[in-house]
Amino acid sequence: MVAARKAAGLTQHALARRLKKPQSFVAKYEGGERRLDVIEFVAVVRAIGDDPVKLFRDFVSGRSPAKAPVRGAK
Repeated sequence: MVAARKAAGLTQHALARRLKKPQSFVAKYEGGERRLDVIEFVAVVRAIGDDPVKLFRDFVSGRSPAKAPVRGAK
């Protein structure tokens, strides 16, 4: 989920705004402090602009999404 968010060029704050949630909501599930239910997962992935079915399929199969470029890396 973190890689998908970063690949979309979104900060936690920007994603939280799209979801109409506090930034801490995003930070907590990304940090493993809380889990997302299926409805939340679909809403988050759609807010990122990705396909929930594809992302879930990749997760279940063990494939990791394309890594976002690291800022400042050459």
